[in-house]
Amino acid sequence: MFKMSSTFLRRVLATDALLGLAMGVSHLLAAEAMAERFGMPAPWLRWGALIVLAAAAMAGWLATRSRPAAGAVRLLAAGNFGWVVASLWVVWGAGLSLTTLGMGWVLLQAVTVFVLAELEWGGASATPTLAAA
Repeated sequence: MFKMSSTFLRRVLATDALLGLAMGVSHLLAAEAMAERFGMPAPWLRWGALIVLAAAAMAGWLATRSRPAAGAVRLLAAGNFGWVVASLWVVWGAGLSLTTLGMGWVLLQAVTVFVLAELEWGGASATPTLAAA
């Protein structure tokens, strides 16, 4: 089994926090312009931004812990997996008329979030020094 260091996991969490902050802020500030280019309702972008900012705050807080709580890391990862499922629904199940750019954006961030979630889940399971949650 792969043993992930606590330092590597904290870097993954910090990456999740920084990317989430960038995405959340950009979606809040540019929702109208993005809605037009993506074919997605601006309120969806704003609500999504708030969800992402909350997750980014959690990831950032966990990244600052010398031993992030395994349960909290798993909770964050589970939320990220949920985001991926919701993203797939937005592309193929929500009935939106996404533009090619919009579909590409949603899928790009879904793949990124999936990779982070996999690393976080694996890190919570494989890092022996994590605090019990």
